[in-house]
Amino acid sequence: MRIAMIGTGYVGLVSGVCFSDFGHDVVCVDTSPEKVDMLNRGEVPIFEPGLDIMMEKNVAAGRLRFTTEIEPALDGVDAVFIAVGTPTRRGDGHADLTYVMAAAEDVARNLKGYAVIVVKSTVPVGTNKKVRERVALTNPEAEFDVASNPEFLREGAALDDFMRPDRVVVGVETDRAAEVMAEIYRPLFLRDFPIVTTDLESAEMIKYAANAFLATKITFINEIARLCERVGADVKEVAKGIGLDGRIGNKFLHAGPGYGGSCFPKDTMALARTGQEYAAPVQIIETVIKVNDEIKRRMIDKILEACDWSVAGKKIAVLGVTFKPNTDDMRDAPSLTIVPALVGAGAKVVVVDPKGRREGEALLPGVTWDADPYAAAEEADALVILTEWNEFRALDLKRFAETMATPRLVDLRNIYSEEDAQRAGFDTYVAVGRGQGPGQTRGHD
Repeated sequence: MRIAMIGTGYVGLVSGVCFSDFGHDVVCVDTSPEKVDMLNRGEVPIFEPGLDIMMEKNVAAGRLRFTTEIEPALDGVDAVFIAVGTPTRRGDGHADLTYVMAAAEDVARNLKGYAVIVVKSTVPVGTNKKVRERVALTNPEAEFDVASNPEFLREGAALDDFMRPDRVVVGVETDRAAEVMAEIYRPLFLRDFPIVTTDLESAEMIKYAANAFLATKITFINEIARLCERVGADVKEVAKGIGLDGRIGNKFLHAGPGYGGSCFPKDTMALARTGQEYAAPVQIIETVIKVNDEIKRRMIDKILEACDWSVAGKKIAVLGVTFKPNTDDMRDAPSLTIVPALVGAGAKVVVVDPKGRREGEALLPGVTWDADPYAAAEEADALVILTEWNEFRALDLKRFAETMATPRLVDLRNIYSEEDAQRAGFDTYVAVGRGQGPGQTRGHD
């Protein structure tokens, strides 16, 4: 199959590379000459484990190329995927479809034969039909169908998610479009991965409902964590106990500083706005959004309390600022709420993150960056773990305690235990959901 991928952001680049690895002929189109030049040099503009190797292999095989020119890219294609950004629109929380519609118009003007126009961007219900209308209006002679093919890629595990998915969702209106999409995903169908073929609206809603449910699950366990702190329970044990129930499952039951990233904040907001627009408010999701914001602010109080309610003039070492490990994505990361609050309160913040500095330097003014966790924590008054990178899971806590001005550990990802901290010589240990909420910070002499 011949495929054009419009947009080389996270979704577009990963999808284009993976489709080429299926054996399809893929050309990725982007309006940024700088990004296309980078990709043609073999440089990947995002961090995703394994993506650079797979991209290099398929470029060398002649199945993958990058260009800024859309007209030749659409010559003879079977499908055109639109994978551009849909950021939250300022003022009302709706998904901004400006880039999607602009891409649809560009495709319409340059389409020469029949093709399926596939919206892979996350878009509100009804958008695919709007794309169909926009294409037909821009080019009444265009021969095409539209399809909805939402992505379900976890940053840091995107290649595995694409190649071994829980399911592939395809929304179509015609048998012809369904046949094209089936051929594109034939390598997965032959390996018995589920392909859910449905209507456009259901495919669009599946994406939002899935992300909203996962965001709800994270927020639920964070609310339970707060109660655990009050009553003396351990949220890790609670999560294990409920996660063993097959109806619940153990994924997304890890208490922490709230969800972030490119999907959950944007998609929960868009779903809530859609519910309001159609007079069917999704009150659970509205509450999830509110509570998640509160959780981030609650983490600030944990750090302040550990530092005797004042960080003015104190050195705070922060480990991890990306919204999750194995990505360089800073979008809506809890760190963007927590770290500026510390800086604003007068703290001297030193940040360590394996991949976060490229984006983080502009987003976190007033902090110092270091590549070595131990150097960052020398003479520090508190050590804060914000992102659970593997590099932070087996640290020498004793080494930290010996060189810190005041050995305090604020573990907002529950990587370590109170016993670990005490044995290492920390005076104060604070975690999430482990019987130590406000007024209950544990320490030892």
